[in-house]
Amino acid sequence: MNERQRLLRVVICGSEDVGTPTLIDRLNDSPGARQTDEDREQAVFCQRVTANQHTWLAADARGERSVCGLVTAAIDADLAIVVVDLPTGVTAEIRRHSYIVSLLGVRRVLLAIAGMDRVEWSQEMFRSNEREYLDFAARIGLSRVACIPISLTHGDNLLEPGARMSWYSGPTMSEHIGQVDTTPGAAAMTSPHAAADRFEASVIWMHERPMLQGRSYLFQLGSHTRDVTVAPLKYSVNVNTLEHVATKKLEMNEVGVCGLDLSEPVPFAPYSQSRERGRFTLIDRIEHVPVGIGLLHFALRRSENVHWQALDVNKVARAALKSQKPCVVWFTGLSGAGKSTICNLLDKRLHAAGRHTYVLDGDNVRHGLNRDLGFTEADRVENIRRVAEVAHLMADAGLIVLVSFISPFRAERRMARGLMEQGEFIEVFVDTPIHVAEARDPKGLYKKARRGDLKNFTGVDSPYEVPEASEIRIDTTRVTPEQAVDSIISRLRSAGTVPS
Repeated sequence: MNERQRLLRVVICGSEDVGTPTLIDRLNDSPGARQTDEDREQAVFCQRVTANQHTWLAADARGERSVCGLVTAAIDADLAIVVVDLPTGVTAEIRRHSYIVSLLGVRRVLLAIAGMDRVEWSQEMFRSNEREYLDFAARIGLSRVACIPISLTHGDNLLEPGARMSWYSGPTMSEHIGQVDTTPGAAAMTSPHAAADRFEASVIWMHERPMLQGRSYLFQLGSHTRDVTVAPLKYSVNVNTLEHVATKKLEMNEVGVCGLDLSEPVPFAPYSQSRERGRFTLIDRIEHVPVGIGLLHFALRRSENVHWQALDVNKVARAALKSQKPCVVWFTGLSGAGKSTICNLLDKRLHAAGRHTYVLDGDNVRHGLNRDLGFTEADRVENIRRVAEVAHLMADAGLIVLVSFISPFRAERRMARGLMEQGEFIEVFVDTPIHVAEARDPKGLYKKARRGDLKNFTGVDSPYEVPEASEIRIDTTRVTPEQAVDSIISRLRSAGTVPS
């Protein structure tokens, strides 16, 4: 590459069934072109070629399952080639990809309307799809769009003009790519915003498990990694109508706008000013894999105006007054496992010993604090988030807090643990086989779930994620509630939570 050449980054997206490798191969046939690299890993086709005085990188990121590839390729792209296949035309998939391209800041688009040979080289079909796409492009901020009719089968308007489309007088695809200005523009001169811990952001979700309001993830921006909670999830975007749809979750390939609450501030700039300082990755806390790409809009004012108030009477002073160490004993397990029975008996034993406790029980909390929540996965995440925050406050008051919730998801239990100081969170897994819990069925809930009258019931049609490393495991098929309480109290004494 000589000094006058610069890498031209091109992302190819759009229709699923178009032979994009054929498209790139044909463009590579231009005089002097040579293939230097090829990568088909994870269904993303990439190759570098030299053509028309440019070196360019083309990334094929088509298809419903290729949004991750599209995002990765389009982040630094100079040009997006959007492929429309006739007679199918402008689909929801093409709209989604174009919306993501616009969101990521790519402003130059080459609309390749392929399959002209299948519609008898119809100018009317070309113009109709051109108008439809340009109308949508204008609504999402794509103003620099060139439309070219092509045939992959015959090669028309790829390298040479198509003799069967004399009505078209514009450039070929090769010519258009060669005309793209690759002169580096002036970098946006922005200084980092004062560090903030709350933002509004767009998120492109890329994982099969949905993003849920209230769930905790890892937030990675440059070299900074923070815990982050999605609160609130404001809306998802309908890519066909651009309507903002109220929701509590984002499914795979969906785009939405949400608030983000970070554990600590990070320096940033809006993505519109700096792609590096405004682009972040969301990482699953359990699997440690990227699940979403986000673009920061702005800091929320609360992060600048709300500060933690230091108090003279703190947790240590309150706990000393009670001659105990505060902690959260978190009971988790299936419905009917025996959590409430063991928790209630433990509370009675600690109270009789002069300890200061409080019980947060799943059913009781739903009568007040969480009465507005149902039993969808998103509502269950929010249910545990609220309870974890309340337990944290009660521990700060110096109490021994006993929490009895199914709490089926590891991510939320890990979030609750993260609120507490080291050693203050004791997870008790009440391990009861589902057939035993169902045989007990003290509230008749399993019967309702089996009849289909109770949706999203843990163990029936909603999963329970077994703790990986709980402090205490209680097998209720082998020990009595009294024996279970003995083992918990022994653990509290060894930890110095209560006197021996």
